[in-house]
Amino acid sequence: MTPEISSKQHERRWLILAMVGVAQLMVVLDATIVNIALPSAQRALGFSNDSRQWVVTAYALAFGSLLLIGGRIGDYFGRKRALITGLLGFALASALAGLAQSFDVLVVARAMQGAFGALLAPSALSILTTAFTDPKERGKAFGIYGAIAGGGGAIGLLLGGVLTQYIDWRSTLFVNLLFAVPAAVAAFVLLFNERPEVRPRLDVPGALTATSGLFALVYGFSNAETHGWGAQLTLAALAGSAVLLGAFAVLQARGKHPLLPPRVLLDRDRGASFGAMAIAGSGSFGVFLFLTYYLQRTLDFSPVSTGLAFLPMMAAVVTSATLISTKVLPRTGPRPLVPTGMLLAGFAMLGLTGVGVNTGYASHVLPFLLVMGVGMGMIFAPSMATATGNVEPEDAGVASALVNTMQQVGGSIGVALLSTFSASAASGFVASHGGPSPATVAGAAVHGYTTAFWWAAGIFFFGALFTSLLLRSGAQELDGAGAPVLAH
Repeated sequence: MTPEISSKQHERRWLILAMVGVAQLMVVLDATIVNIALPSAQRALGFSNDSRQWVVTAYALAFGSLLLIGGRIGDYFGRKRALITGLLGFALASALAGLAQSFDVLVVARAMQGAFGALLAPSALSILTTAFTDPKERGKAFGIYGAIAGGGGAIGLLLGGVLTQYIDWRSTLFVNLLFAVPAAVAAFVLLFNERPEVRPRLDVPGALTATSGLFALVYGFSNAETHGWGAQLTLAALAGSAVLLGAFAVLQARGKHPLLPPRVLLDRDRGASFGAMAIAGSGSFGVFLFLTYYLQRTLDFSPVSTGLAFLPMMAAVVTSATLISTKVLPRTGPRPLVPTGMLLAGFAMLGLTGVGVNTGYASHVLPFLLVMGVGMGMIFAPSMATATGNVEPEDAGVASALVNTMQQVGGSIGVALLSTFSASAASGFVASHGGPSPATVAGAAVHGYTTAFWWAAGIFFFGALFTSLLLRSGAQELDGAGAPVLAH
């Protein structure tokens, strides 16, 4: 980016942050906003319980598998163009989904949402990394962005509940037009499209192996959730994923113009931050899923009340992420923050294992949601800043894409694993308590949720160990290009 354009974009940085925040919020909340609307959509379109998961999975599959190529497209053709195309495409796909009169059209439209989300999300984050150069301002910007990434799912639950309860399920899809179209107009006005003067050829073999490998990985775990780990399709998808991602790694190491240059991953701090995003995604997606079930099915919360129940956690995420990024991260670097956030999230999960059929929200859920929110803010904001900092300008898009990829793929895997453990525990509970009865079924459901919380705690404690071992100590500085580096 030329100095003149960089200066103009820097002058508009806070407006750009608002625009990027809206775009990111739309992508994150769309992973959860439809969850609460699913029962209504199922009644309207008449699809089966077995098919229901594909309304959610289609989005995750397309989004998670296409993020890397989406990030590279932004690097090659300009991030302004990629962002606007992604936003308008997302709006079009959302309108198609809202108008769907059949299950097949709804699933295809959801997959289109994921594909366009994979184009806009990495461009949004990489634009943010170039707009903010002052260390304090950059920390604040990443704090806000990290808060959106960590708490957007809770907003999706609240918004989905309000729209479903007071309008209808289709409004949870049409509402994206209110995010996407204004954000696209703002991006057109605020941003400058800059493409590298010399653009290397697109790594087609790398794109094919990465996309198909990630698709097979997410599909395999999703299929395991409904058909079991021993199902032939599950095993074939996971084995195929291992082969394809292995081939991708070989191609990236040997290729002249790799889709994901090894230098992006080989930095120890950056690699640990990518891992932290995957681990946090695995645990946090489970929180939204199982607590939503617990609040609605066990405590009889309405959709709106369920969404409101998550708001304190969202407030804690926003406060924690912003304070950590502006006041602490520049002085300490990510090493003391991310592992501590993992520990807090793990202890919050342990606390949630105490919920029961007759326990209350204020006494057994709210305190641990607040702890969880603080922990997530300490994980997401420093991890995002470290993962996207100190990369070559031509790699900014793919590094940003990998942040989103790790969170999305980690979340998909976490939901599948925790759902499997939860279902198995619930079945065992019924079998050991003399068969199904209203009391036994209610107890089995809660036992399944608490089993998932135990496993989620283990995931976060592993994350604390992983990040404490890999992250290096040192405060953040800015290099000459305005990218954060770690002083060791």
